[in-house]
Amino acid sequence: MRHRSRMNRQIWLRAATGTLAFAFAATAAVSADLPPAPVALPQPPSVWQFQATGYGWATALNGRVGVRNLPPVKVDMSFGDVLKDLNGALMASFLARKDNWLILTDIVWAALSDDAVVSPPGIRHQTLAAIAPGTKVDFKMRQLIASAIVGYRLPIGGPDLDIYATAGLRYQRMTAEIEASPGLIPVTLSRRGTEQWVDPTVGFSATWRINERWFANLLADVGGFGVGSRFTTQGLATIGYRWTESISTALGYRAIYTDYRNGGFTYRTTQHGVFSSIAYHF
Repeated sequence: MRHRSRMNRQIWLRAATGTLAFAFAATAAVSADLPPAPVALPQPPSVWQFQATGYGWATALNGRVGVRNLPPVKVDMSFGDVLKDLNGALMASFLARKDNWLILTDIVWAALSDDAVVSPPGIRHQTLAAIAPGTKVDFKMRQLIASAIVGYRLPIGGPDLDIYATAGLRYQRMTAEIEASPGLIPVTLSRRGTEQWVDPTVGFSATWRINERWFANLLADVGGFGVGSRFTTQGLATIGYRWTESISTALGYRAIYTDYRNGGFTYRTTQHGVFSSIAYHF
């Protein structure tokens, strides 16, 4: 009787062990067939993040400019030429980000002046040209470029790459003043004119976080479409370094092309040059 009871317990233990082994094997097989759990990508910040940036733009100017129905004059000014005639400049931007949204404003203001003495026409003899008074011409120009864009983060890229579709406005204002003082006549002639226009723009913005310190930014847009200018486009590419949580610097290249014509005024130029910035994050 005891022998039979011992055999029954052994049979029950073997059955239970086999059942458990089958259960473990089935669980492992089912687990192997299931797809891996998706890796959660980092979410955009759910609180507002801000960035205030001051920058320098070593601008050269190339293109054609015409005033009062005069034939457009070719302009070819290097950064050295612009810097020599520069009276003052202000360049800054402000960035705000929250969730999938981005807001960026930017301003460029510059004042330039130059003067020259124009000899009277028709005098070719060196002696007469030396003693004949010429006309002193003073030229002053102020330029303002103000931009604002709104961007929405696209569901592409990756955990370290943010790409935004953008739309916005770019406002440009140019004020020019010319004063001429003929050497033989004690009088000053002056002319002043202002042109301003607003262009709608569409484009994209991208930020690539290379690692914890290094990053790269890219911004591009097109606009105008006959609303303000006939056509305008902008491109900016920089690579930067995050020194602390609050301070970063960047170096790159920026270009803005504008084709604006209104009556006798023509402004068909490209402003371009090296871009350097320092930003405060908060």
